[in-house]
Amino acid sequence: MENTPFSEWLDRFSNYLRMRNYSPRTIRKYEQTIQRFARYAWFRQNSVSDGISFDEAAFEDAPLDADVNVSAALVTDFFSTLSEGRDYKPKTLHRMISTLSSFYRYLYTQGVVVANPMLGVERPRIKNQELKYLKHSQVIRLLNTIASERDRLIVRLIYATGVRVSELCAINVEDIDFEEQTIRVKGKGDKIRTVFVDEETLDEIERFVGNTIEGPLFLGQQGNHIAPRTVQHLFRQYAPPGITPHKIRHSYASELYRRSKNLRVVQENLGHSSIKTTEIYLHTDIEERRNVYRQYFPLSNGKKTGE
Repeated sequence: MENTPFSEWLDRFSNYLRMRNYSPRTIRKYEQTIQRFARYAWFRQNSVSDGISFDEAAFEDAPLDADVNVSAALVTDFFSTLSEGRDYKPKTLHRMISTLSSFYRYLYTQGVVVANPMLGVERPRIKNQELKYLKHSQVIRLLNTIASERDRLIVRLIYATGVRVSELCAINVEDIDFEEQTIRVKGKGDKIRTVFVDEETLDEIERFVGNTIEGPLFLGQQGNHIAPRTVQHLFRQYAPPGITPHKIRHSYASELYRRSKNLRVVQENLGHSSIKTTEIYLHTDIEERRNVYRQYFPLSNGKKTGE
């Protein structure tokens, strides 16, 4: 098979991501990871020695014309070299592996590579991946400690709807349908979705906006939308250590799933394109675990040993 350079297919892959409505920021991150790997592959394919010192500064001028057909061993060596040469967090390496996996799935479906080298690549273990979050009663107690009407509504709205900080900040008054009890939000990649709001939260919104019928729900500087960093700052001001807007979104997902057991609805409400992303937010309630244990485990359900 003739040489198929990264440079040719990176542009096509970027166009493919744009067609799928990925955000410009996400596409840039994908491109940076693929370019870094392409330069490594070029040095490996053109070096007489297998031992390469991965100096990222020296790679900046390396060409992107390495052959995309690489082995799983080369990919593994790439990530091993990254881990040794720089203190990459496991989550960063996971993201980079996911990026290359997407790239090579695309190449394989296009018939560009004879095999997908990412299938043999193991992901680094992430310790303590289970996120800390607040239970429903804890969120309510947190809300009761916030005197500021605006700040309390910001925290409540994240919990009531599960929206991301960026989505919350971009909400306009006209996006809120008080009769249908919904809010239209713009998510990642400018994807529009509808989230649901409880009546009490809508009452607080109605009191907060007064006679305003359009414009930003939460005002920032010079009449613009509030900035995400402002929301993050108020969480540092009010919330327990480690509790961020994202953790409150996590609380929303956990409570909704615990009570409904409907993973697909939680996924759609959160705006996740993959259900695997949703799964890391969810926890099996301890009472549910206890009941299942007592009902089904043979030593705890009253049956004699050996039955």
